[in-house]
Amino acid sequence: MGNDYLQRISKGDYKALARCISLIENEVPGYEAILEALPALHTPIIGITGPPGAGKSTLTDSLIEQIIKEEKTVGVLCVDPSSPFNLGALLGDRVRMSNWYNNPNVFIRSLATRGSLGGLHPKIIELTELLKAARFDYIIVETVGVGQSEIEIAGLADTTVVVMVPEAGDEIQNMKSGLMEIANLFVVNKSDRPGADLFVKNLRLMLAPAFHRQDTPIPVIKTSALQKQGIEELYEAIQSNIKHHTVNVKHFWLLAEKAYYLIQQKRMDDVNKEELKTKIEAAGDNFNLYSFIKSYK
Repeated sequence: MGNDYLQRISKGDYKALARCISLIENEVPGYEAILEALPALHTPIIGITGPPGAGKSTLTDSLIEQIIKEEKTVGVLCVDPSSPFNLGALLGDRVRMSNWYNNPNVFIRSLATRGSLGGLHPKIIELTELLKAARFDYIIVETVGVGQSEIEIAGLADTTVVVMVPEAGDEIQNMKSGLMEIANLFVVNKSDRPGADLFVKNLRLMLAPAFHRQDTPIPVIKTSALQKQGIEELYEAIQSNIKHHTVNVKHFWLLAEKAYYLIQQKRMDDVNKEELKTKIEAAGDNFNLYSFIKSYK
């Protein structure tokens, strides 16, 4: 099953790609065969992150337009908050990117966090690897926007774009230890609003100490995604960052965490909670939790 799907995906079959994403998301039997058959490919991943309301989806939409102008292809994964009832994507970013619904060079999929605390989907690594098999020129991952716990994107993306708005004000101080330290690029979106220039100035001052730790300062770019302003400059900065991309140590940590989780999950396959409960009940008052764990096979 895996090779058949991947052959279709490599030929641009978006229906097969969408089907595979669903199989992996829901862990349908046979999904592991698809993952094991994935070729080792590299496609630049652009991470778009930042607090809720910063305009990440509108900015992503504008970036798609810029990529299409250059006759490139792009796969987009938009991670939304989960519905508390069915764990599905609550907002559905594809609605806000409806211009690309029938464009053969664009694939967009909304994903739910499904309770994941890192601002991403629990199978985001698998899904980005799957998108690489479709041989897009770029992959964009837009996170849910949950704040400091969102640093997982820094390990996934080749270029991490942190989107902020002028109204953030004193929040810069609070974000310094989280989002402020994962960015390759900063975007001050909605920069047509009052106070944007002062905010950009303060942000650059905040970033000044980082200049001593790297060859070039982190770019801060003003945009107004709704007005299509600053998008070309942002796209050029992303391309430049990808071109000069160095080894991402955070990526190895992310893969190590994922490998640890999968190995742990695999080794727990034969552990049955109902069986555990039965054995504990049988031990009665003589039960010792720690001796039980040590002897359990």
